[in-house]
Amino acid sequence: MKSKFTLLIFSFLFTLFSCSPESENTAAKTADDADVPELLQRGENLNKGKEWDGVQNQYANAVNDLRAGKNVNNARIKLAEVYMTEARITGEHGHYYPAALEVLQKVKATEPEPTDIRFQALMHLASVQLSQHDFRSALETAKEGMAISPYNAQIVGALVDAYVELGEYDKAVAAADKMIQIRPDLRSYSRVSYLREIHGDIQGSLEAMSMAADAGYPGHEQTAWTRLTLGEMLARYGRTAEAKSQWELALAQREDYSFAMAALADLEIQEGNYEKAEEMLQRAAAIIPEFGYYVQLAHLYKDTDRPEKAQEMYDEILVMLEDDVNSGHNMNLEYADLYLNFDEDFDKAFTYANQEFAKRPKNIDVNRMMALIHLKKGNIEKARIHIDEASRTGAKYPDLLTTRGMIALAEGNKKAAKEDLEMSFKINPTQSGLLAADAKAAIGKPLGMLQK
Repeated sequence: MKSKFTLLIFSFLFTLFSCSPESENTAAKTADDADVPELLQRGENLNKGKEWDGVQNQYANAVNDLRAGKNVNNARIKLAEVYMTEARITGEHGHYYPAALEVLQKVKATEPEPTDIRFQALMHLASVQLSQHDFRSALETAKEGMAISPYNAQIVGALVDAYVELGEYDKAVAAADKMIQIRPDLRSYSRVSYLREIHGDIQGSLEAMSMAADAGYPGHEQTAWTRLTLGEMLARYGRTAEAKSQWELALAQREDYSFAMAALADLEIQEGNYEKAEEMLQRAAAIIPEFGYYVQLAHLYKDTDRPEKAQEMYDEILVMLEDDVNSGHNMNLEYADLYLNFDEDFDKAFTYANQEFAKRPKNIDVNRMMALIHLKKGNIEKARIHIDEASRTGAKYPDLLTTRGMIALAEGNKKAAKEDLEMSFKINPTQSGLLAADAKAAIGKPLGMLQK
């Protein structure tokens, strides 16, 4: 089940543009190859058109080659591509990512192994590790792949993603510069966009993501995802009408694209159209078992005073999280976000966020969450340490500015609080996070109360 946390929206782009190795591989078939991880039947809304036919044909051809002992490692890589594609499109992460890891590890274990085969395996392995939030392993795998093919855009993209998630932003920028020189396309533009946003260049970030969306083929999953991301960025900076247009376009180009449905449902919630939003979210969840849709529904039920429905959805979310963890997916931030924003159980939120901080102490998203949790727990000095780390790249995320402003207010620095809070709500007047109500109230007080 998919997570909505930010950068991993880009790791899906590797395999859709990959080319399977063409050289002959005569590796001996193992007994394990008789038991190939299955291809799950897609839901009714996902099995339309030539895309699903192509996936089934690729799977069947790879299985036949594997069981016949023909081009065995080539067949394993083709299977991994199928599994990774299906994980993204269907949301069945618990089945498909372990399946992809299984076949890719068999390729790596083959000795001697042709260089091109090994490179393909490493490239796909890095993508799976990124998707499962195993960022340190992904970095090492990407470096190993770079040693074989240093000018392959896909493996450089894996390096960019790993560096970003680990908070090594200067290295990420250098790798992204190299990537766009190698191949200026949807994948490289999207990474440039993300890095520009991290460094506070909002307009430049939106321009790069627009270029990424325009570079994609209409109707393809990666193009729809890029339009979804562009819409999310526009919404984050208060440009909701433009965001809505992007999500509607994604739906027009890719029928039943559930992520766009859920994004549009958020707009309906903002406008108080709860019944329509609930219908849209339920439809989206029926297409893909996306973790984020259930969280949206839980909040909707809570906000519309339906505690039993909210609890029912909350229990389902915990089952989904456990399933993801059992399949090897690191869900620390998802747990922390749930306990922070739904339960407001700050101790549990801290437990999970701190576990992630131990893995990624330089990542600004992790530090932003740690700062918010410490603020809510009343640990203002610790909140200041984390918000300063989260601010080091000059990012202008409205929720970062709001958190920083409320920390300044708690410190008694009313001038700094006023500057950050007013800037935050100027960028996005419609924000509604955990601190939004208190921040709006603080701005609304007489100016003298927010000035030193």
